[in-house]
Amino acid sequence: MDFLPNDPAILVSSVNMLLRDEEFDSLESLCYAFSREPQEIKDYLLGYGFVWSEQQKQFRPIGYDK
Repeated sequence: MDFLPNDPAILVSSVNMLLRDEEFDSLESLCYAFSREPQEIKDYLLGYGFVWSEQQKQFRPIGYDK
């Protein structure tokens, strides 16, 4: 993958896949590799109903992040 997609659903899927498959060990390292800021991605996806779960190390729909 050369860049992170802009579509929110595809972005969530891509980030979660890269973290799940252990391509990256944290959201911060993933963002660094793609020259993005973690807070930028968190804020963007929050606007589309996804929240970052530090415990699960993935983006989840709001309400399913516990």
